[in-house]
Amino acid sequence: MTGGSANTHSEGLKAARLMMVFSSISPLFILWAIRGNSLIPDCYFVGGCALMVIAPNAFLWMRIRIARKQNDKRTLTVGIADDHRDHILVYLFAMLLPFYSEDISTWRDLGATLAALAFIVFLFWHLNLHYMNLVFALRGLRIFTVYPPSDGNPLTAKTRQALITRRVSLATGEQLVAYRLSDTVYLEVNA
Repeated sequence: MTGGSANTHSEGLKAARLMMVFSSISPLFILWAIRGNSLIPDCYFVGGCALMVIAPNAFLWMRIRIARKQNDKRTLTVGIADDHRDHILVYLFAMLLPFYSEDISTWRDLGATLAALAFIVFLFWHLNLHYMNLVFALRGLRIFTVYPPSDGNPLTAKTRQALITRRVSLATGEQLVAYRLSDTVYLEVNA
């Protein structure tokens, strides 16, 4: 065995994951653009906020399009599936509202806010929460964490995937075909 632990899994598609994290926090930049800022002129501040909304979401939709064009599909078998609609509420109240209410009236406030935002980006990245996106919710899509069925292999049921789908429930043993957006995030083909 070479150097690493058998339980270590390195998530691929790092650029896609990072852009998905930024797309998940893009509503914050919409709120900031509306609210404005006394430090930075509106043309720069609103322009920067618009860039932080448009670029990551365009990348996300481009990643979906590439996955479809390249037919980058996987078959997922459901062992256990957890519906995570509550994650959207946690996301809204834990991230968006505190940042929106933050008054950025000094350069120090701006620095502290950007540092806090960097921590949030790191946590979303590290905890694989890059599937959180209000656009998915607005389109009627649900997010399930899918654990594969246990087949006696001690490693099989340990890797979970986030499945973005229109379904309201998933049954144990059900097989689904989905496009791979990252190594752990999949979009069901008919979603």
